Formats: sequence, structure tokens, C-alpha cells
Amino acid sequence: MTEPTGDLALAAEFPTPDRERWRELVRGVLRKSGADFDSLVTTTYDGIRVQPLYTAEDVAPPAGFPGLPPFTRGGRPQGAVDGWDIRQQHAVPDRNAVLADLENGVTSLWLRNLPADRLDDVLDDLLADVYLDLAPVVVDAGADFREAGLAMLRVWGRRAVPADEVRGNVGADPLGVRARTGAAADFAALHDLVREARDFPALRVVVVDGLPFHEAGGSDAQELGASLAAGVAYLRELTGLGLSADAAARLLEFRYAATADQFLTIAKFRAARRLWARVTEVVGAPGPQLQHAVTSPAMMTRRDPWVNMLRTTIACFGAGLGGADAVTVLPFDHAIGLPDDFARRVARNTQSLLLEESRLAGVIDPAGGSWYVERLTDELARAAWAWFREIEAAGGLPAAFPLVADRLAATWEARGRNLADRTDAITGVSEFPDLAEPVVTRPPAPPEPSGGLPRIRYAQAFEALRDAADAAPERPKVFLATLGPVAAHTARATFAANLFQAGGIGTPSAGPTKTVDDVVAKFRDSGARIACLCGSEKSYQELAGPVVSALRAAGAQRVFLAGGESAAVPADAGVDEYVFTGCAALRVLEHTFEFLGVER
Repeated sequence: MTEPTGDLALAAEFPTPDRERWRELVRGVLRKSGADFDSLVTTTYDGIRVQPLYTAEDVAPPAGFPGLPPFTRGGRPQGAVDGWDIRQQHAVPDRNAVLADLENGVTSLWLRNLPADRLDDVLDDLLADVYLDLAPVVVDAGADFREAGLAMLRVWGRRAVPADEVRGNVGADPLGVRARTGAAADFAALHDLVREARDFPALRVVVVDGLPFHEAGGSDAQELGASLAAGVAYLRELTGLGLSADAAARLLEFRYAATADQFLTIAKFRAARRLWARVTEVVGAPGPQLQHAVTSPAMMTRRDPWVNMLRTTIACFGAGLGGADAVTVLPFDHAIGLPDDFARRVARNTQSLLLEESRLAGVIDPAGGSWYVERLTDELARAAWAWFREIEAAGGLPAAFPLVADRLAATWEARGRNLADRTDAITGVSEFPDLAEPVVTRPPAPPEPSGGLPRIRYAQAFEALRDAADAAPERPKVFLATLGPVAAHTARATFAANLFQAGGIGTPSAGPTKTVDDVVAKFRDSGARIACLCGSEKSYQELAGPVVSALRAAGAQRVFLAGGESAAVPADAGVDEYVFTGCAALRVLEHTFEFLGVER
């Protein structure tokens, strides 16, 4: 069937749309609410302005074809049609858990926290029933990477796995150890592993880990630029050993965080391949970047951990569409401790569902051609390249680590402000918390390395308040002095309850009220010392002053009002503080704890 032409075209009776006409219509709608067009624009932590609409006018450099430089559209010509590697993390050796994973969809293993004093015995037992010619193994032993890598090489040798069928990574990352611990980068240990692994053509030796930069609060471009600098540093080391640039590049695997920001995650993995393609082009060894995506540890929460399932699903979706070669979905209880069987099952089944039921791998580069994704990929790549050049100008890594640390700290400060006023909302923690949720407990995970870059979780400040509130002899509370019927106060009462409960503070409510005496009677029954007025502009104008006076007479020592300062609230109403969308929520909660004498 051919497309109608001339007067028969479906759009013939409509004017040809253009961006300016659309902007005018949008401005007309926004004017009614007092907003301007910039309110629809979001600025990332890298200064990228994300527009509300993208069209063919938003040009980006040609992305090429899958499997060809600059590899933006994927490192393999066939894209991800055969799926990605489902890589499960094991924080402690557990033979039964390893087998359960491999028997139920996992295709490779990521082994962490291996005991340095008995590596061979532990690995032999852990992998006794694993077909090592089919399941790649990645070892991650931190500062003990040399010993762990050599032990894994011995395991492959004892199992007589053909050298060309050995796959995985022996986990050398001296710069990652420097970032995590502050200890000097041990390049000599890296050299030893490279020499011992020379007979295994498909085996990777080095992990270029972007997670330390991400977990320190860094932005996407900062993670990409710093990991690119680390990759270049490893190329220098390896070619210094006598390897060709091509051989050196083939020993590297890059690890990046995948977040719940779907489009930024897609763009990050596409941009990372483009950046590395430029590096390998310059050194004369053009080739694709091998990528391992890990759902962001920084975004995981301890409170309402079930929401983590949603976060990791979106992150996995973004990493898969972005073309990652291997994906690790962290279990929903990752931030609490060692995952249980159910959490590991959900983690691996998340990937199986996206691959087998949603068929994400059924299309080559499904995000390719999207004006938004292509433009975002380009802008992110440019921001990361500029940051990479700054690092190189400062001497490269490891010399530039002080610069990197300072820049990451500045970004974390900016991010922290947005978390504190809930511009960056955390569902189940800073927004829509559930004080009645059952506390999820797990055995503690081994302690993570420390001494280097900080390891941050976005929810940590709010969760610390929740912990303090739970530990208090009596839960702190703020009485919601609701004015009028439900319809008149429900919006602001819901807002106030969300805000105070984000810090673990109980919010007994007056419910529907008709008179000042109704509010005061419920306040006395609540046993609270602090109240928060919740009502409409009309009820504030009529009742704010009398209710505040009556509450103080009844024992209220501090009075909030839900809503911004406005002409509707009499200047002499006696309100101590206003709480509203965009207010410094974390500061409000911390001051409330101090006022009530709750230890933190």
C-alpha cells in the first residue's frame, strides 16, 4: 500500500508543524500557571540541558553502523540479537548459590571477597561443578588481585580447560584499588598477571572500573572521563611491557554503573564506546570496548528495598538498550547485607524477562535514530572527553587523583543539595515513605575497602534519620493540624506527612475539622509538641492566627505551616516555619530532631 499524496494525504488539512509554533502553544499553557518554558528543561550534573522536545533539527554526528567504528551503535555487527551476558555477583563464596544461578539463567560469574589465605581451595570447591569452558568467571579481589588472578589461572589449568576456551577476567585493577583505598597503584602485580595470562587469547586481564567514581557521587561524564583516563593509563603500562596497542586493548574490560535514569544510561554506554573508539583509533588499534554494566549501588536503598526491583529493572533496560556486553543486576537487598535466595532469583529473572519476554535483544540498537538519544549521546561524549583531557593535562592517572577527588566531591555536594530538598526524589525514602513497613534484615556483607574515594548511597542521610527515629524511646511526631473537610486539606496534609515521615517522624492527624476546638482537642490527644497547619489558602486566611494561638495555649512549642508564605497567611499568625515543595526538607527534619532532643 502506498502513502497517500497530494490532497489525499492524511495531514493535508493541517498546517505544517514547526518548533516555534509548538513553543508558542506551550508558552500559552505555561502562562496560565505562572511558569516559563525553561521550567520544562532539565539540566544534568554535567550541565547538559535536556529539552522537552527533540526533532530532526537536533543533529548529532553520524553514529555509524553496529560493529564498526566509532561503535556507538554497538560493538558487534549483529548488535545484541543473541542477548547479553547475564553476570551474577557473588559477594561471598557459596557453591549452592553459584550452581542455582547457572542452572537458572545466569551465564557468567562475578566472584568477590575471596579469602586471600586459601584461594586455590576455595575456588576449586566453589567451581567444582561448573563447566568452565561454558561459564566465564570474573574474579574481583581488590588489592589481592594478583594472588586471586593467579589462583584462577591455576584452576583453569587443573581443570584442563583449553586455553582458547578460557573466558572471563582475572580482575587486575591497580588504579581501582588506588581509588578505593588510597594505596599506591601496584603496576608490578599487573605485569605479573599479564605475563601469566599470555597463553589465553580470549581472557581479559584488566578491569577498568568506573564504579569508584560513580559511587563517590560523580556524574555520568565524570565516570566516563575518569575511566577513559584509567584505560589510557593501562594502555601505557601494557605497551611499555612490549605488547602491541591492539593486544593491550584486548586485555581490558570496562565496568560502568547503570542507573534508573533510563535515557542517560542508554546514552552513557553508547558514548563510552565512541570515546574508547577515538582512543584506540589514535593508538592505531581501532576496536570495540567490552562493557560490563552494574546496576548502581549508589541508588540502592535500605528502606523500602522492594522499590529497588523497579530501579534495577529500569537500569538493566537502559544498559541492555545501550549495548552493554554483560549486565549485573544487584539484588534488591544489596544495601542491607548478603542477598537471600529470593533476591538472587529476582535479580537474574529480571534479565531473563527483559531478554526472553520483552525481547529487548530482538532489534539491533533499538535506541538508534532517536533524536533525543543521539543528541544526548553526543553531548555526554563531549562532556566526558573534555573531562578526560583535563585529567590528562594534570598528568593522567594516578597523578591526577587529587583533581578527580575534588571534582567528584563538588558534584556530590550539588547532588546532595538536590537530594536534601527532594528535587532528586527517592521513592520509598524521601518521597512516599512507609513507617509501617517491616524491617528487612540480612547477614552483614564483608566490609568494603576504604581509605580512598567515599562510597556514597543517595538515600543515606534520610535513612540515618529513619534509624534514629526507630531507635528513640518514643517515635518523634508532628501533629497535622488539618483545617476543614478532607477536600480542603488533603493535598497539603499528604505533602506534610510525606515530608516528616521521610525522617521517621510520625504524623498523627486531626482529620476533618469544623472548629478551632476540634483541632486543639485532637492535638492534646496526640501527645505531640510540634504541629503543622494543613489547609487551603482560604482556611489559612480565616483560621491560621486563631489555630496557632490555640495550639500554643494547648502546649505546642513549635508550629509549621504547609505551604509557602503568601498573602493568605496573616503576617502576625505566629507561624515558626513554612514547609513547601522545594524547601530544605533534610534541614527541616534535622532541626526537628534537635528540637525534640532525638539523638542521631
